Amino acid sequence: MNENHILKISTNLSVKDWQVKNTIQLFDQGATMPFISRYRKEATGSLDEVQIAAIKDSLTKLQEIDSRRETILKTIEEQGLLTDDLKDRIEQAQTITELEDLYLPYKPKKKTRATKAKEKGLEPLAKIVLKQQELNIIGKAEQYINDEISSVDEALQGARDIIAEWVNENERARNNIRRLFQHKSLIKSKSIKGKELEGIKYKDYFEWEESLKRCPSHRLLAMRRGENEGILKVGISPDEDEALEILEEQFVKGVYDVSKQVQEAVKDSYKRLLASSMETEFKNSSKETADDDAIKVFADNLRQLLLAPPLGQKNVLAIDPGYRTGCKIVCLDAQGNLLHNETIYPHQPQNERGMAMKKIDSMVETFKIDAIAIGNGTASRETEALVKKIRFSKDVRVFVVSEDGASIYSASSVAREEFPEYDVTVRGSVSIGRRLMDPLAELVKIDPKSIGVGQYQHDVDQNKLKGKLDQVVESSVNMVGVNLNTSSKHLLTYISGLGPQLAQNIVEYRKENGAFKSRKELQKVKRMGDKAFQQAAGFLRIDNAKNLLDNSAVHPESYYIVEKMATDLNCKLIDLIEKEDLRKQIKLENYVTKDVGLPTLNDIINELAKPGRDPRMGIKVFEFAENIHKVEDLRIGMELPGIVTNITNFGAFVDVGVKQDGLVHISQLANRFVKDPNEIVKLHQHVKVKVTDVDLARKRIQLSMKDVE
Repeated sequence: MNENHILKISTNLSVKDWQVKNTIQLFDQGATMPFISRYRKEATGSLDEVQIAAIKDSLTKLQEIDSRRETILKTIEEQGLLTDDLKDRIEQAQTITELEDLYLPYKPKKKTRATKAKEKGLEPLAKIVLKQQELNIIGKAEQYINDEISSVDEALQGARDIIAEWVNENERARNNIRRLFQHKSLIKSKSIKGKELEGIKYKDYFEWEESLKRCPSHRLLAMRRGENEGILKVGISPDEDEALEILEEQFVKGVYDVSKQVQEAVKDSYKRLLASSMETEFKNSSKETADDDAIKVFADNLRQLLLAPPLGQKNVLAIDPGYRTGCKIVCLDAQGNLLHNETIYPHQPQNERGMAMKKIDSMVETFKIDAIAIGNGTASRETEALVKKIRFSKDVRVFVVSEDGASIYSASSVAREEFPEYDVTVRGSVSIGRRLMDPLAELVKIDPKSIGVGQYQHDVDQNKLKGKLDQVVESSVNMVGVNLNTSSKHLLTYISGLGPQLAQNIVEYRKENGAFKSRKELQKVKRMGDKAFQQAAGFLRIDNAKNLLDNSAVHPESYYIVEKMATDLNCKLIDLIEKEDLRKQIKLENYVTKDVGLPTLNDIINELAKPGRDPRMGIKVFEFAENIHKVEDLRIGMELPGIVTNITNFGAFVDVGVKQDGLVHISQLANRFVKDPNEIVKLHQHVKVKVTDVDLARKRIQLSMKDVE
């Protein structure tokens, strides 16, 4: 283990070096992030998942730098140019940027103006010019005229080309210009001539400039998208005169003719080589920063969506509403199994409202329906109004459910595997119903990018996005825990230590042997080794298990502790769970050992208080304003109930029931400065908003939460 890496990570993340070392060791031993954060608190000093992920990411970056360092050292050594001083500087370099600057003069190049000049023998002249001590530079240049060089001008041009490359490769010069770019760059965008109509959505950026370091991620990504679509030309640069002044101060040593040659070479170097090199570097680094911001927004939103309140195991009637093609209805039992499906036509053009209401009423009665889920797409409000007019014989709650990603699921191989005999419309309705019952269990089947809770998800680094979103799904699934006997293969895949193959093996074991009766029985599953069992067992729950701890987050490796607690109190395990006064008698310090400390013991006590509890909140019914159905119904000043559908860096989008979400800009979220919209709102939160502007032509709705009750 690299001690320097441990020290760097410890310093950068403000955690103890032993915490970093132990965390890295656990990863090396094959432990997962959820397992480490939940069951190895003593080893990590109770680091949370965010800190553990940061350690892992930091280590990966340091290893990438080491790998690049080795390649650079080897390449320069093969050229026979690796001096002790250069080797030392390369080994001391802390970043990829530092390494690349040191490597630049030795990097194999294609034919450049400078290499051609060197081939003509002009490098000695370039050195004379750069020293700026030769008063008769014309006379000196005449000495280089030969068959390949026909004039003094050609000789001096070649010398300047070589100097320009030296300036570009000079480490100090690059660092000085890099600092200028960092602190004083402007990002500018303008429309490409003739593309204005085609790119009207980028109108705000047809003539735009601002400080790069103050440009928010959503704006930068919008400009980059416009550039990629051929609508905008985007550039990053500081003031050219200031850049030249910095370089001239370093390289130009006098006012003689020879110094003017250097001045000209410096100007050429900046305009032709250094500026474009730095622009590329800052385009990449600013894009990376913007990507990280956008990915964080997406990840935060996805986590909220996955951890949305579940209805639980209830019989559900789900409706995918539509006009001409009708409303697709499915009836699901409490386990999410499809019992019945049919189509009704209550809306235009058929208008079979009476028949539709009778059919829904009959299905509610026949299949003992507890709740109705209505997709929030086309004809959603009209279908909701229709359902609420039906006088059911029992209390039936009605929920409007986000359809985002349902069509992606219905056409996927996962859906075909689950419902091979049904078409996409039935599968889509099933998805709507199941995501009401348990959003987490259903949404894990859909590519997170298709759920529609981010900004610019197609513009950011796709590998980085996928890695982060997979991490969020894994974290969310393990935080909640899953029922070992009812969870789908797709949900089990995300459990710590399992993956697709073991998840499939668990499902096959259930089919052949029936429900698992204990966690220990997991070890009989094909390919379930000790390591996989250790990583997974604590996150898997078994209802009605003989050992009550099998339906809790207490890890099997800690069962002996609970058993000892019960023995010491002369009671049974169930008494410990049911009687708070007994738990209060436990003196945790009596159970501390070399490997088990107070963090684990406190977790055990908390779990005994509510074994198998779902950390997600209870679900609430939401209702839109009764007479508001389309954008034209909105009036400035109206106060309306809404539901948060998406959160971005610049504000939150809210559905007020008019088929077009409105934007509450970050400045309108509260009567105070708001840095991050997540401080104020969460996905699917029920809010009250005021209409401040309606643009019918562009279908844009501006909302405010300021001064709203």
